[in-house]
Amino acid sequence: MEFKANRVDEANVEITATLSKELIEKNLDNVAKAAAKTMNVQGFRKGKVPVAVVKQRYAEKLLEDAQGEAIRKVLNEGLKLLELKNDDLIGEPSISKFDKKEDGSVELEISVACKPKIDLGDYKTLVPEVKAVEVGIEKIDARLTEIASQSAPLEKISRKRAAKDGDYAVIDFEGFVDGVAFEGGKAEKYPLLLGSNSFIPGFEEQVIGMKYDEQKDIVVTFPKEYQAKDLAGKEAVFKVTLHEIQERVTPELNDEFAQKMLPNEKDVTIDTLREKIKEQIVATEKATYYREELKPTFLETLVEKINFALPKIVVDQEVNFALNNKIRNMSEAEINELKEDANKVEAIREELKVDATNSVKATFIIDALAKAEKVDVSDQEVTQLLYFEALQMGQNPQNVIKQYQEAGYLPAIKMSIIEEKVISKLFDEKLAK
Repeated sequence: MEFKANRVDEANVEITATLSKELIEKNLDNVAKAAAKTMNVQGFRKGKVPVAVVKQRYAEKLLEDAQGEAIRKVLNEGLKLLELKNDDLIGEPSISKFDKKEDGSVELEISVACKPKIDLGDYKTLVPEVKAVEVGIEKIDARLTEIASQSAPLEKISRKRAAKDGDYAVIDFEGFVDGVAFEGGKAEKYPLLLGSNSFIPGFEEQVIGMKYDEQKDIVVTFPKEYQAKDLAGKEAVFKVTLHEIQERVTPELNDEFAQKMLPNEKDVTIDTLREKIKEQIVATEKATYYREELKPTFLETLVEKINFALPKIVVDQEVNFALNNKIRNMSEAEINELKEDANKVEAIREELKVDATNSVKATFIIDALAKAEKVDVSDQEVTQLLYFEALQMGQNPQNVIKQYQEAGYLPAIKMSIIEEKVISKLFDEKLAK
């Protein structure tokens, strides 16, 4: 067997070999003999099936197995020659060439992706300048007023007047299309915030001006893109009765209010609450500042300054991913053009290659930074994050986690969390200097 193993660079290996006809046939005999010992074939006792019969009946499958055995041997010998272990590899090796010759031999080429060796150098000098986030008292008090308004209880207004924008109108309603009531179009004592635009366009505007115990027919048209297809684009009549009008009574911003907002803390004053709110605003604005302003520049600098070989297979996968996303957004005519001209597909791949390469490079750099900074994220942290996000979205956490798990998204989410952690750590250190 002719055999050669070559390091293209630190991240890519090519193993080439010519599998002789004799080697493949020898493997075929071995595979057939092993199969004969366990195979059930009618007319023969188990373990007593002639090898010739096994070869005849399962020729194609046995040949695949024999070739596979030869390929595994070539791969193992190549890795051994280059002193590479399984831990040094990324993903599964791929067969980039499998050329069957007339003499029965096979020319084989295997591409192997290796973990790149990254010298981060003095990476902390590449961290951009970080400014402290300043939050003024006006913003704090505005948020305090918003919290007070949101937490205020609804109370029936003391005097009877017409409903206006910003009121909660407590209504009964029932909807009809062509005189027939439709499913989901009825409710009683429903508190509708006027101006929230939570109902069909035009509905809330017609409730404004209604008075206590007033009954009214409200005519609206469902949007064409309405989720219930049987109602989309149709005119509906809602019979509405207004029972009462409620409004939120904003509490006084004092120590008593602060104690209600922070029930588990001692000696709480309104200034304590203001300080808590300030911390929340600073944390939110700092996260946005880091993510939207500093991080893109930092990653761009890292990609430009830190050079190392990239696994070709990984870059190709990223290009394919970007290409598929682009094709999904194309018109049918554009897709047909690509089918007719393969050169156009290659041209698009070339356009996408720069961004794909930089994306792969940034991912490896972040991984190296995380190791250097000893930043890690457990699987439990990933699950907890998804759990709380699902709760906030009103979704079933177990179902959401299962969906991400089945789709294979958890590793990507984990990497994203690691990225945020390590970059925030470096920015915080820079800010503290």
